[in-house]
Amino acid sequence: MIDHVVLAIIIGTLAAIVYSLRILVLMERRMAKMEYHIERLVIKIERVEKGIARKLKASKPSKKKKVAKKRVVKKKAAKRKKKR
Repeated sequence: MIDHVVLAIIIGTLAAIVYSLRILVLMERRMAKMEYHIERLVIKIERVEKGIARKLKASKPSKKKKVAKKRVVKKKAAKRKKKR
């Protein structure tokens, strides 16, 4: 009789261990899926940020161009003054 009780306790413990391992495996799979989706989001955000940076970089005129335009304007203004 005691042998049956001990055997039942051992089998119950083993079943609990197997069940908990199953739950852990399922949780690990869920975590892996979440990490995968987060990684995809990060890649998309990185692409968008690079595009924005490229557009900002392209839209900023360089200092040399500004100086060249100012000089041209000054030369034109000087020519006008000479004509008068």
